[in-house]
Amino acid sequence: MLTIGQVAAHLGVTVRAVRHYHQRGLLPEPERDASGYRRYGADAVVALVRIKTLSDAGVPLARIEELMGASPERFSAAVSAIDDELKVRIKDLRQRRSRIAALAAGDRLFLPEDVVVLLERLRDIGLSPETVRTERDTWILLVARYPDQVPQWARTKQALFEDPAFRRLYLTTDRAAGWDRDDPRLEALADEVNAFGGLRAPDSDGARPVLALDALVAVTLMAAQTGKPVPAWERLIELCRIRAHSG
Repeated sequence: MLTIGQVAAHLGVTVRAVRHYHQRGLLPEPERDASGYRRYGADAVVALVRIKTLSDAGVPLARIEELMGASPERFSAAVSAIDDELKVRIKDLRQRRSRIAALAAGDRLFLPEDVVVLLERLRDIGLSPETVRTERDTWILLVARYPDQVPQWARTKQALFEDPAFRRLYLTTDRAAGWDRDDPRLEALADEVNAFGGLRAPDSDGARPVLALDALVAVTLMAAQTGKPVPAWERLIELCRIRAHSG
């Protein structure tokens, strides 16, 4: 006959675990002997081995009591049902891991590769983090509306950055976000923007947005249209349109 501590040590579990099995009704608690100790006989040890084996296999404690007294046929059927449940859980966990892995991909989760490359280019030239985020969010909106056109727009815009003058203009536009709406420098900036094509009307078939991506100084100008208005940029858009209509 073994004490609870001896049984726990023999099975490689804690005394607390054995007591928990008692509390859950999985194993009757033996009576105390004359010295006040609870003694476990062979039957109790065998029962504890079965409980631990089932628990280690992932069988919920709530199901173990059912299995302990089951016939071989019922035991086999119950184990198969538990196995099916585990398969479903494993499938769900794999799907979650895939989603987590996708999240680790950052912008690639939401945007095509051409846009991701463009955003990396913007970071490289020194665009402010806030403007890069604004541009990224703008591209996400564009992908939702124009999924087929966006990759080409992004490649066209990447090509524009081969021009040092365009890079300088892009950075100036970025800095202009901090200017006042009435800053006189916006007048000169609008002239530069229009020198690169400025704002154009949409194609006759409506295939491209009002702010043409192949000639705009920045998609960030669309911040005014995406819920993140910047007064200086709004004014810049107005000045570009005025110049386009007057020209």
